Amino acid sequence: MDKTTVYDLIVIGTGTAGTTIALNCRAKGLKVTIIDSLSFGGTCALRGCEPKKVLVEAAKTIDSNKKHENKGIGDTERVYLKWDELINFKKTFTEPFPKEREDSYINAGIIPIHGKARFIDKDTIKLEYIGMENKNTNSNNDILKGKHIVVATGAKPMNLGVPGSENVITSDQFMDIKSHQLPESIVFIGGGYISFEFAHIAARSGVKNITILHRGKQPLNHFDSDLVNLLIQKSKNLGIDILLETNVERIDKLASNGKLVVSYSASLEDHADDRRPSTVKTDMVVHGAGRIPNVEELDLKAGEIEHTSIGGIKVNEYLQSVSNPIVYAAGDVAASGGAPLTPVASYDGTIVSNNILNGNITKSNYNGLPSVVFTIPPIASVGLSEKDAKKQGLQFRTNYKDTSSWYSSKRVGETHSGFKILIEKGSDKILGAHLLGPHAEEVINVFSIAIRLGLAAKDLNDPILYAYPTNSSDVTYML
Repeated sequence: MDKTTVYDLIVIGTGTAGTTIALNCRAKGLKVTIIDSLSFGGTCALRGCEPKKVLVEAAKTIDSNKKHENKGIGDTERVYLKWDELINFKKTFTEPFPKEREDSYINAGIIPIHGKARFIDKDTIKLEYIGMENKNTNSNNDILKGKHIVVATGAKPMNLGVPGSENVITSDQFMDIKSHQLPESIVFIGGGYISFEFAHIAARSGVKNITILHRGKQPLNHFDSDLVNLLIQKSKNLGIDILLETNVERIDKLASNGKLVVSYSASLEDHADDRRPSTVKTDMVVHGAGRIPNVEELDLKAGEIEHTSIGGIKVNEYLQSVSNPIVYAAGDVAASGGAPLTPVASYDGTIVSNNILNGNITKSNYNGLPSVVFTIPPIASVGLSEKDAKKQGLQFRTNYKDTSSWYSSKRVGETHSGFKILIEKGSDKILGAHLLGPHAEEVINVFSIAIRLGLAAKDLNDPILYAYPTNSSDVTYML
């Protein structure tokens, strides 16, 4: 017979959002349990931004050597990336993390459970335990009731929906390839963060043939089109072939040599409605076509939880389910208007825990949220795009410039860089900032602070004394 335990708070998901909520609420005395069917730690720490950045930093080292050839650095051809050693180094970050996270729960008095959670009522979870790890917990119950339940299960790769999808690897698997070197050819499906970041890593790793297949007219469509075009030029100079307006039809594996053949259709240049069939042969195909909320096994219907067509839980401004007030959602799984980024998950965690502990007193506000693609060079964005600013009827001036001739780019050998800043007329407030170039991922934070605090352009200029020469000191020339 099933046993039932009542908790003040049940958290599903051990990533950034779920962990923040569990620890904050436990610190105030709530009885808390946290559940995950995967290794404890979530996407960012184990399968996303943290391990990816380890790979990016190695690729930047290779890139810097190449750029400084004949500029004081010799024998640059002798510097190369040893993939298996890099992956082993990456594992020094990821492998200890699940236990460290679980220990942090136990030390805080939170009950960690390795298992699958499924709603069977508005306030009730049915558990399916996984492995033997639960012997280390104080729980052996099958049914959990919660005064509050938080869904923070993150996202997963979307279903490609084409024959041969079983021949495609995910970004998770890409970061665990056990080989001295990457294969000679790779195809990335989709033109988003994952494809561009990994394509740039692969190019610096010596992969000879890299192709990105993107179904839209512009990849990285949340970023400024002028700067994206500069990044496309840079990518093509590295040998990355970027094919736009292409639909992948199937992926076949050749029995003779194990090669993969990606069949796709592409729009003809002068006849967008007409499409020509094409193929590309490759050693590896990587899924970079987007992610969707990871809710498939939760049975949200049984929990009376409304969601979008792709599974995002519909929430109000307090990140509370619009249909079940017991439930809150945070991070990638919440249809909140926040981008699927780690800072959003952390922020959502703080919002939700405040609202659980104190009643709904804190509203979500994603104004000034920066976003970065860690290509080499990186592209970064915060605030409004030109299109969105015009749609809102705002009056603004645009400062746009190619900065490849600036010393901050020339001294590191970067040939593609630029910026675009949107400044409101009258108030002089910064509406949006878009950067491409060395350390753009750091400089964008200056503009994020300005937008978040409603600062004017002059507030970042005359009264500020920047360290020089730094990339941040370029800010004054952008305004």
